[in-house]
Amino acid sequence: MGLGEPREVMVAGRRAVRELLRSGRPLHRLYVAESAEGLAPLVSEARRAGVPVQRVPRGWLDRACGGVAHQGIAAATAVVPYTALEELLERLIQPGGRARVLVLDHLQDPQNLGSLVRTADAAGVGGVVVPSRRAAGLTGAVWRASAGAVAHVPVARVASVAAAMETLKGAGFWLVGADPEGERLLWEVDLTGRVGMVVGAEGRGLSPLVRRRCDVRVRIPLL
Repeated sequence: MGLGEPREVMVAGRRAVRELLRSGRPLHRLYVAESAEGLAPLVSEARRAGVPVQRVPRGWLDRACGGVAHQGIAAATAVVPYTALEELLERLIQPGGRARVLVLDHLQDPQNLGSLVRTADAAGVGGVVVPSRRAAGLTGAVWRASAGAVAHVPVARVASVAAAMETLKGAGFWLVGADPEGERLLWEVDLTGRVGMVVGAEGRGLSPLVRRRCDVRVRIPLL
């Protein structure tokens, strides 16, 4: 973590807080809006885990969550540490087994990043690779959009997406780029083995350098 970066993040929303509690990550404090209802199970789970619970005005929670929809509950926790790419590969690669990684080429919108992390978790993807600059990071908004999946999916932050792709290739990954101009349809491609799915940024899609490093580019046809 660099100088000046936050050491704590506010995770808001009932599902996100539930997944955070289940992940076993340490929580600093649970905040519950004074007017909120239906939160007794989450509050009890937090107290069993030894997490301090504090009732606060809804307006305070609105400000603390920075506009993220909190549903009356939020938890303060340490910022999720990024995983080194080499460490991620060690966790992913098993002899003779399948391995899935999602590579994101400079996504800007935290909502999109969170949704993709959630989808990756649901699809059995073992990790996500994001660039360290000019891209969304693991903020509270990403936690909320991922419905807490950030607590379960390791994220590696790299200086260069293109260089990370070369490292993945060296580890035996086949890189499949999502591109509306792709030469093949998604369901025409064999996705067994070690596969890295590469998704581009909003608007511009894959950058030219990243596009050239994909082994194949696939598209989903739209009417």
